[in-house]
Amino acid sequence: MANKPYDEILKRAKAELTPGEQQQLAEILAQHAGRKNGGVHQVTDFRGLGKEIWQGVDADEYVAGERDSWDG
Repeated sequence: MANKPYDEILKRAKAELTPGEQQQLAEILAQHAGRKNGGVHQVTDFRGLGKEIWQGVDADEYVAGERDSWDG
């Protein structure tokens, strides 16, 4: 017996996601499936979240600017 939602999701993932995105999805699903802590997230669950915000930002310049702001 085929599992229609599973089959459709798998088909779309293969067709529409890059190999890297497929790997990320697999990791997220594996973490979700193996979660035994009542839904509490591990910090590693958030790896890569919001990374697009930091694209093009020089880390050293950002930190220097933050440190400069401490002095008022």
